[in-house]
Amino acid sequence: MKGSDLKFLVVGAGAVGGITAALLKKNGIDVEIVCKHDDYASLISSTGIEIKGACSEFSVKIPAFASITQVKEEKDIVLLATKATDMIEVANSVDSVLKKNGFLVSMQNGICEDDLAAIIGKKRIIGCVTGWGATMQSMGKLVMTSKGDLILGYPDRIPDDFLFNIAEILSYVVPVRTTENIMGHLYSKLIINSCITSLGAICGLYLGKMLMIRKVRRIFIEIIREAVEVAKSLNIKIEVFGGKLDFEKFLKGNGMLSDFRRHLLLMVIGYKYRRLKSSVLQSLERGKPTEIDFLNGYIIKNGNISGVPVPVNTFIVNMIHQIELKKRNISICNFDDPFFDRFN
Repeated sequence: MKGSDLKFLVVGAGAVGGITAALLKKNGIDVEIVCKHDDYASLISSTGIEIKGACSEFSVKIPAFASITQVKEEKDIVLLATKATDMIEVANSVDSVLKKNGFLVSMQNGICEDDLAAIIGKKRIIGCVTGWGATMQSMGKLVMTSKGDLILGYPDRIPDDFLFNIAEILSYVVPVRTTENIMGHLYSKLIINSCITSLGAICGLYLGKMLMIRKVRRIFIEIIREAVEVAKSLNIKIEVFGGKLDFEKFLKGNGMLSDFRRHLLLMVIGYKYRRLKSSVLQSLERGKPTEIDFLNGYIIKNGNISGVPVPVNTFIVNMIHQIELKKRNISICNFDDPFFDRFN
């Protein structure tokens, strides 16, 4: 089957899912979209989604549904663009619309492939690293805030012609790379998210201000250290993040010069992305469940299985759960907790 003959379903009409569906539709791909609410589905079908930003400015109508149960045709590819917190419920519904030889592409933050494979089978999963930014200005008005790429790969085997076809189609959205080591790429992004989003959620600061604080940088480094040890226990070869940040090289060396190098790099990252706001923080501010269990929580789960101590990641996740339960406030004072005294 030609790639252009494939039928796509995007589940999740937020910024990433909506822009992905809109660009596929604009380029003639057979695509439908599922969102949570009837009024939004009606707007997308009858009025259309408006897209602007780093991609071209346009609007397009897309067949849209408020539930997977309303989708009538079986699909070759389901692009799962929901929050990780919603993915289990969605994955349990996907089997009704996914062809027996179809694939589910996971576009979530964090590593969700293991949980999804337990529901629909590992052979039907395509892992995806989403390396571009987007936001929803209002219902049906979406902005691609930064260009980037997608990385696609099978969790259990090397790329094949079918994957190359999918990559070619998704290149209508952003450039796409395929890889033999999708878990290594996913884990690389997981590490950086587990530092930036978790610490930002605890203190409420933008990345620039947060990484000006030495104590925070030391905690940041320890999150990375624990994550790298867990990856070793899982035999995951961590890819270089963004083609620049090699986590294992970053951790090498114990002297003052090595420590200075690490702190300097983090301050440079903080300055470059100084206006970056934690996605977990944004969820907390909206009163929504966070994805922390699929970020630092993934490190904890696998650390516990492998017997690798991960005390810092564990404490941070517990702290964020306390914030979710309104038992703790978002505040820079959270770093004054006695647990963090060793980072002074």
